Amino acid sequence: MSNQPGSSTAAEPDQPTAAPAEETAPVDATGPAPAGTGRATFAPGAVVLALLAVGWLAAMLWSTRAAIHSTAAGVTAISLSAYALPGVISAALVAGAAVALAVTNPLTRRTERATLRFLATVGAGLLVGLAAALAINLTYADNATTNTIAGTTAAAAIIGGAVAGARNARVVAATATAALAALIFVVAFSRARDPLSDLFGAGDTQESVLSAAKWVSRTESLLAGLLAGLVAFGYLTWSRHRARRDPAAPQPRWPAYLLAGAGPGLLLLLTEVIIRVGGRTLLDLAAALSDADAVAQTALGTSRVDNGIWVLFVGALTTLIAFGRTLGPAPGADEAEPAEDEPAR
Repeated sequence: MSNQPGSSTAAEPDQPTAAPAEETAPVDATGPAPAGTGRATFAPGAVVLALLAVGWLAAMLWSTRAAIHSTAAGVTAISLSAYALPGVISAALVAGAAVALAVTNPLTRRTERATLRFLATVGAGLLVGLAAALAINLTYADNATTNTIAGTTAAAAIIGGAVAGARNARVVAATATAALAALIFVVAFSRARDPLSDLFGAGDTQESVLSAAKWVSRTESLLAGLLAGLVAFGYLTWSRHRARRDPAAPQPRWPAYLLAGAGPGLLLLLTEVIIRVGGRTLLDLAAALSDADAVAQTALGTSRVDNGIWVLFVGALTTLIAFGRTLGPAPGADEAEPAEDEPAR
């Protein structure tokens, strides 16, 4: 009788196999979201970041215009334009990325199509670039440098929008926030360069002046990288706490913190590439003014590259150290080890 299909004893072995399937379903439903979900690309606070970045770009454009118009046209205007170009390009790069994040955040909530989101970010960067180029052409003096500044600024904003099309928008937003903080710090640090030069032994000889300038530049890069790493860590930590309300949103791990900390340095190096490609005409004009200008342009380019590398490594290291300090002990690490002479049970 026990072997009959309809008996109660034959149905009992089927019950243990059905129970685990019902218990494991909720665990899988609350696990990490798949890599392709749209929720992974949402960047909180993007609107505020976009407003700050656009305001910084406008400030850079206005200060550059004021510096050029305050001097006579010609040789001095070309030299000042070459000096001001890196600040304008870096601001346009960050503004393009920030505006693209703010524009595509609502789109991220509605669709998971990566291609559509990437086209939207590039389009947002294009609008920022066109607006900046139009402002330059309307307000700057009509000389040999205007079109170069306008075109390079537009290209930088478009590239920034393309960068914002990456899958993990929170890392891009952390990078843009940290880069903006580093750019503002560098401008504020300019007032401390002269006192620091005296502190580092700048005297009457050219050798002492160059040595002091090198140490001032290294101090600036170190502090900028430290600030960038802390800001990137702070943004990701804040967004991580906000994402805890949504169990389907994946939490950033150490590679995200590493990339966000190194991101500002990468943006500075990307800025240098844009300058040397799009602004080559302006740099050549400035270097052709005199032998001293040629040496100055070469030294400035080398200094910008060194600064980007310093900010990259210091920012990445700072973010990783800050993230490591938030990690608790491994589960079971504080449990007492059994004594060696304890008999096995």
